[in-house]
Amino acid sequence: MKNYSNIAIVASFFGLWMDSFLSTTFQVISGFFLIFTFGILHGANDVLLIKNINVVKSPRSWLTILTYYIVIVLTGVLLFYWIPQIALLLFIMVSAYHFGEQQWQNLKSTFPQGLLILFQFLYGIVVLLLLFVFHTIQVQNIIFKIAKLTVPLPYFITGLQIAGVLFLSLCGYAYWKTEKIRSKLLLECFNLILFTIIFKSSSLIWGFAIYFVIWHSIPSIIDQIKFLNGSFSIKYFIAYCKTAWIYWLISIVGITLIYYICKEEQLFNALFFSFLAAITFPHAVVITNMFGTKQTKNRNA
Repeated sequence: MKNYSNIAIVASFFGLWMDSFLSTTFQVISGFFLIFTFGILHGANDVLLIKNINVVKSPRSWLTILTYYIVIVLTGVLLFYWIPQIALLLFIMVSAYHFGEQQWQNLKSTFPQGLLILFQFLYGIVVLLLLFVFHTIQVQNIIFKIAKLTVPLPYFITGLQIAGVLFLSLCGYAYWKTEKIRSKLLLECFNLILFTIIFKSSSLIWGFAIYFVIWHSIPSIIDQIKFLNGSFSIKYFIAYCKTAWIYWLISIVGITLIYYICKEEQLFNALFFSFLAAITFPHAVVITNMFGTKQTKNRNA
């Protein structure tokens, strides 16, 4: 979809404007609604993506693919049960790279592979730390519920400063090295300022939902549809939803069970993000392989 970034900017400002009219409770409800719809949907077609990736690599049966996927999800759940501190750290690192990869997927010719991975990771971790810094108490409570750790505020601030300096340094290098991505770099720096305003003004869930849905999930769905069909259209989007709905429903049932098992807000938030982490691990691997396969197809075309 052409010019989606313009749509995302307008939608973000609309979300920021809505923030002044919505109570904190309604922000949380609206945020979870967005996450449960587009947010969960964007990871619900992973099995279909794997099947298409394996057409290029090594064909495997649908049952084998589904079994591998379920095993990885269950491994993520068990990690949060046995060693939650390590699992939480892995979740943050994988999510940071996954967010950055989605936003900066077309930089192969600009950076060597190792530097590209670092650049994508730094972008994602800056976004996450911006969110954490403006909602430190809630984030501290969620981390404590998950991992029984109390992370002092200076850790978030120092982490953001270090990641920010490193990211801006790499931006400066890329700006100097490659003229064709200069406008993209300037736009993304503007977007980071926009995220800062949104995270500062909104509740934790509403701010996260605006970023996660508008800037990550919907662009990911568009990229997935293009990978599966060669282009994006409403017809292909409907077909995407028809294929994904059963996996989306299973995820919603799982989240609903978590809610009824524990309705206390901070504990539910902790369990919800643990669940999100468990399905993020395999999804991030799938998307990385999708981008790699797409680049292979483009080189061979």
